[in-house]
Amino acid sequence: MHFAKAAPEARQLRKDAGRWLQDLRKKAGLSQVDLAQKLSLKYYTFISQIENGFGRVPSESMEDWARALDVEPAIFARELLSYYDPELYRLLFKVKT
Repeated sequence: MHFAKAAPEARQLRKDAGRWLQDLRKKAGLSQVDLAQKLSLKYYTFISQIENGFGRVPSESMEDWARALDVEPAIFARELLSYYDPELYRLLFKVKT
């Protein structure tokens, strides 16, 4: 039953990622509508869904999001990976002691 236990943790991590993204958006002085326009999204509600933990920034658009939010793309992707796939993040970036 590893998956049943992991699901609530994954949902919480997506919510945490959403809060981080919302903070970045607000620091950039952008509304959800503004960010959606910068990303050429048809609906700003996609931004809302991600910020509320109901979705993820697609990997193929992380660079666009980073640039729209004025964050270096590698730093942006690494931070999102820490939320979206913490085990892979640990394997790639954490030094074993």
